Amino acid sequence: MAENENGGSAKRLKTDAENDRGDTGEPSCDSLVSDFEVSRILRDCAREKNIFIHGKVKDQDAVVILEKTPIRQDTLSELLKSSQVKLEMKNDVYSTYQLRAPAHLNEIKTTVVCPATEKHVKKYLHQEVFLVEESGEDYRKLTLPYISGQSFSVQWVHNILEKKAEADRIVFEDPDPDTGFVLLPDFKWDQKQLQDLYLIAIVHRRDVKSLRDLTSEHLPLLKNIRSKGQDAIQRQYSVSPSKLRVYLHYQPSYYHLHIHFTSVEYDAPGCRVERAHLLSDVIQNLQADSSYYQNRSLAFPLRADDGLLLKFKEAGKV
Repeated sequence: MAENENGGSAKRLKTDAENDRGDTGEPSCDSLVSDFEVSRILRDCAREKNIFIHGKVKDQDAVVILEKTPIRQDTLSELLKSSQVKLEMKNDVYSTYQLRAPAHLNEIKTTVVCPATEKHVKKYLHQEVFLVEESGEDYRKLTLPYISGQSFSVQWVHNILEKKAEADRIVFEDPDPDTGFVLLPDFKWDQKQLQDLYLIAIVHRRDVKSLRDLTSEHLPLLKNIRSKGQDAIQRQYSVSPSKLRVYLHYQPSYYHLHIHFTSVEYDAPGCRVERAHLLSDVIQNLQADSSYYQNRSLAFPLRADDGLLLKFKEAGKV
């Protein structure tokens, strides 16, 4: 999807074909990348093969995320046969090499956030993380006033729902104003392999911000998303429901109800127990108790620079 989690849109790099058509209105992919001036490294993860960089594009703050794309099964033969190989070490049956793949097999997925706000920069900066346990009362007295007072824009979400942006990326839509949603690939997924499949269902309703707002009234909405979302993914990608992890985040990255569909084989960001709530569990909990998510305590991680963490510390909750 087009947003990089804390509001604000991530600009998709245009393809060569789009640039050749002479599309205007946004900087071209050449200027977004080649004019980027590096200021500092925000985070570098060798295990996940990605790096987050803060800098400027023509006097505008920007964040660039570089990520090595997964090795694809359908290109393995070509990769092994056409790459340059340099021996680094050999010992008995073990040997290591530097393999230099052809350019078209050595892609780097590049995400650009421009103009980037201070919130974007802080979001990608490596920070100490704390686990907060929020009661229903904490939500009403601390969390809700805090998020209500923040300028978390979800205009990019409205643009998708109104077909003003990313209309060509929508995989499925149910237009019903109460139980409908749009389903589209998350930008974390390059759509080239199914092992890291990742789609987002965004509800048409604009009065539900997060898990905390859900009651039994919303069960038709949640069941509709689960059923039609799974069916659409099976038709489009031949991935059965038993191969999907379907869940909500709490706290969410943006305050408009949305649901994540990921491959169970993919260790997706935010799929761990401290943040992810399986949709099937949410439905069962609401069937048993309509006010379940208004009253129960929910745990979630907060980074050291998060203003909400300060509110919990001031209240003696952390």
